[in-house]
Amino acid sequence: MSFRDELKNLSEKVKTYRDEARVQLHLASQEAKDEWEDLEKDWEKFRGRLDEFREDAEESSKTAREATQQLGEDLKTAYKNLRNRLK
Repeated sequence: MSFRDELKNLSEKVKTYRDEARVQLHLASQEAKDEWEDLEKDWEKFRGRLDEFREDAEESSKTAREATQQLGEDLKTAYKNLRNRLK
């Protein structure tokens, strides 16, 4: 699987966890809602980096690719944890 495919799969998984957590938020505490807002800022940052990577895939440095992937992994874990706490 190419790095581009890996990032696409990661993005889809983050989006799934994000969507599931958003559905649960209407019952959430203020603390969870604050955490959601912080994660949303990171989500926008990740999406921006992902878009940049897609545009400049040939020129992207290994460091930039790794940073984007790490941010995605961190977001996936954070959204998954928030979703699980809200269940």
